[in-house]
Amino acid sequence: MAEEPRTAPARDVPRPRPVVGEPEEPGSPLSRAARAVADAVGGLLGDDPGTSDGTADGTGAGRPAGKGGRAGAVLRDVVTAVGGAARGSRSGAGAGGGAGEGDGGGWRPAAVLTDLLHAAAPRLPVRDRAKLRAAYPGADDATIADALVTRYSRITAGIGAATGGLTAAQWFAPPSMIALPLELGAETVLVAAVEVVLIGELHELHGRTAPGDERARAGAYLASWTQQRAVESGSGGGGLVATLGSAGVNALRRRVTRRLARNVSSAAPLLLGAGLAARSNRKATGQLARAVLADLRAPERH
Repeated sequence: MAEEPRTAPARDVPRPRPVVGEPEEPGSPLSRAARAVADAVGGLLGDDPGTSDGTADGTGAGRPAGKGGRAGAVLRDVVTAVGGAARGSRSGAGAGGGAGEGDGGGWRPAAVLTDLLHAAAPRLPVRDRAKLRAAYPGADDATIADALVTRYSRITAGIGAATGGLTAAQWFAPPSMIALPLELGAETVLVAAVEVVLIGELHELHGRTAPGDERARAGAYLASWTQQRAVESGSGGGGLVATLGSAGVNALRRRVTRRLARNVSSAAPLLLGAGLAARSNRKATGQLARAVLADLRAPERH
């Protein structure tokens, strides 16, 4: 069925950006998948402007975030992207070592999702302080931060609801359950990417922009997501993105694995999974934001 024409307010977020000097070949499965994830995040944020009333809780079963059920369509795009990255990993393209050929569909979710999130991070549309203040005219920093947390928590809740809605339908068609790991992987990487944008914008809002160029800043915000702490001044920026196979990437993989395990609630029967996943995502995003904000609002250590 053809998708209905979209009508939406003017975007208040920048479009996903190209990466200068990206290490992956432009046509590689991982690079294509990373662009798809960044485009998906940009679409969700552009469809849910910061000037909305923020009253929807996004936790109703099967009620995705964004206008017109956009989260469901975006999730399907990311499922395709994750599948492409997994196939590339099997053929040796992934930096995380690829996947075995015989285990549950032939891919290692933690390795594939870590590589995909790592590749997508520099493309994510993080707004700077000026754009954030323009999006919330007249509001002080505390009010803007609260609005961002509410907004992004609603979006991640909607992603969970959309995942639960998709997986619920599969209980009536058992052969399609083979796609379930890809859907949980798509939810994991999409929620993580939205949370990385939230962390980046909270840093920008508080005048704590990570040092370095776009790639270095993306690495710092991704490390902040991994550690659930603010970026420390003088930390040297985003070594995590620059050095695959480092201890930082191992920590990222562990964090992705824990996030993936939490998303198993999306696979609960019927629409129960949608409600559980929505509430879980909303709670996790809020907890992450509060931990980072506590660091950002504390006196800086020199």
